[in-house]
Amino acid sequence: MNVQNTTASAQDVVDILTTDHREMEDLLDQIQRSPNAEQRRELTDTLIAEVMRHAVAEEMYVYPTMEKRIPDGEEEAEHDREEHDEIVQVMKQLEDADADEPAFMDRVHKLDELLRHHAKDEEADQFPKLRQRISGEDLVELGKKVEKAKQMAPTRPHPSAPHSELFHKTVGPGVGMVDRLRDQLSGRMTG
Repeated sequence: MNVQNTTASAQDVVDILTTDHREMEDLLDQIQRSPNAEQRRELTDTLIAEVMRHAVAEEMYVYPTMEKRIPDGEEEAEHDREEHDEIVQVMKQLEDADADEPAFMDRVHKLDELLRHHAKDEEADQFPKLRQRISGEDLVELGKKVEKAKQMAPTRPHPSAPHSELFHKTVGPGVGMVDRLRDQLSGRMTG
């Protein structure tokens, strides 16, 4: 049995991202089970915020590490960025959609499909490669960077934003601050 320290700071990046995947899948399940449109809307807003935080943190720290440290890492990171683009487009469609409309649930199903595919790829292929090629200490350090990035990341989809480490590290925190202010003013739930 794998015994893990209960503090988030001691978790490695793979544990953190895998936990994020399970939480996103749980939110998707809750959205799809909810008969209440208002609850679906709130859960979807929370999901969007969590997916954005996760994706930005990956793009800031995980993908550059993959590019440097795993075979074919540049191609894998580029593939993941393309999947993020698809996910962001669907989330943007969901952002202002009416949770009472059938099209809303169609988009939720599409998002579910994209997110589960992306998570499966990472967990089955990329995460084992990271663990194989990077020391446990470095993975924990990378996890700390990811957690910090998630705190500063935007909470809303920005399809026109470039997927670059430099963008996320310089402009992203400002965008994230604006998003969180918008979230507060609108009463949007973001977890």
